[in-house]
Amino acid sequence: MMNAKVIMVQGTSSGVGKSLISMALCRHFYKKGLKVSPFKSQNMSLNSAVSKEGGEMSRAQYLQAIACGKKPSVKMNPILLKPDANMTQVIVRGNVLDTVSPKEYMTNDKNDLLKIALEDLSSLIKENDVVVVEGAGSPVEMNLKDRDISNMKIARAFEIPVILVADIEKGGSFAQLVGTMELLEQDERKLVIGYILNKFRGDPSLLGKYPLSLAERYSFDFFGTMPYVKHKLPQEDSMIEWKNSNFPEFKNEILVDVIKFPHISNFDDIDPIIWNVNVNFVNKGPLKGDMIILPGTKNTLLDYKWMIENGLDKEIKKAARNGKIIFGICGGYQMLGEEIEEEGKKIKGLELLHVKTHFKPLKRVSALKGIVKFKDKEFEIEGYEIHHGISNRESLSTPFARVIEVNSQKSEYFDGAVEANVFGTYFHGLFHNFEFTQELLNSVRIKNNIAPKNIKEWAIFEEIDKFTNFFETNIDTHLIEKKMEF
Repeated sequence: MMNAKVIMVQGTSSGVGKSLISMALCRHFYKKGLKVSPFKSQNMSLNSAVSKEGGEMSRAQYLQAIACGKKPSVKMNPILLKPDANMTQVIVRGNVLDTVSPKEYMTNDKNDLLKIALEDLSSLIKENDVVVVEGAGSPVEMNLKDRDISNMKIARAFEIPVILVADIEKGGSFAQLVGTMELLEQDERKLVIGYILNKFRGDPSLLGKYPLSLAERYSFDFFGTMPYVKHKLPQEDSMIEWKNSNFPEFKNEILVDVIKFPHISNFDDIDPIIWNVNVNFVNKGPLKGDMIILPGTKNTLLDYKWMIENGLDKEIKKAARNGKIIFGICGGYQMLGEEIEEEGKKIKGLELLHVKTHFKPLKRVSALKGIVKFKDKEFEIEGYEIHHGISNRESLSTPFARVIEVNSQKSEYFDGAVEANVFGTYFHGLFHNFEFTQELLNSVRIKNNIAPKNIKEWAIFEEIDKFTNFFETNIDTHLIEKKMEF
């Protein structure tokens, strides 16, 4: 017997916008004073976050939890897949369970993982008034369907009503909707209560009678057309468009080069930079930026080798000699050091910091608070760490930050390293500490004879509410609630 009302959002393909539609539904019900939780049985992403239990979970469900006014829990995303070169790390309830090949994972029946997912969803249903469940990819990938534990197996287990989402921006959305319905089993079709056309640019009246006629064809409802919304919410890494942020308002502004590693991870670290200055994502030289950022990566050694093959190691060293600020986060920090060691093999790093890194099997996953001193000012910062490597700083480098709290417990140790204009840290989310980021960017502006500016700040709740307001204006939420039997 279900305690909560449950709704599931599935897509006609990957990248249709399921995560943000699910987030908007979470926020919509939360604003009604209900206890709400998100859930996604399995997510594949390198953009992970730290849960309240100190485990890894996807940032999509992390964001949805924030929309629900809840502390993110691994129960909301019990299975996280992190692809790494030719292998995939399988993280279950926040901890690494195994590392397997994609083929091995795909061909496994995954019944044990499905059981875990259903247990966690059942728990959330008992604890809440509403649970918003997100599917993954498409529910009708025929080569995967019998082993798919993200879509209809979840919906059928609890008889959850399903909303389909199609991305009209890319074209072919009606065909995708028809194809999805035709490939579903008869009992699965009965669970689909309607659909949403997402990311529409233009006048919805141009769609004519066809959204309603399609709904009539399958005896479900058309809930509306969601317009394309420009926002500052984090995106899933599998479908992100790596666009440089050379906006017109940044005409007289500094340029930041971000190294676009093949296995780049936690790239939303860079979002506050993108929204405030010109940013180029680069995979080859020359580097022209006033500041260079080496972001996180799921595979430090492979991406370091890639960087050398593309001549970016020489470009970074040249930029450092020319006084450009070089900033490394997590894997990027490890590359800036003297040496990286894994399984007895030592590789010479960029040698811009007196730091040596060796990898250990155990992964460090923690929420962090700390103090950073920059330009004779102290800044309190918050962030998180997710890494295997342990970096030992020598006395020739000064610490970047003093950690004062780990997973809400008092702690005291130093993080990262600084030498002149080169900085390294394990603090993911660092640039979301706006006071520090404003000071950092202004120091680069002043050096380039550009006047200091106040940073464009935003609160995540404001962005969530902005998107949700668009959703409530354009989508028939009353009809959705009626179909959920509120």
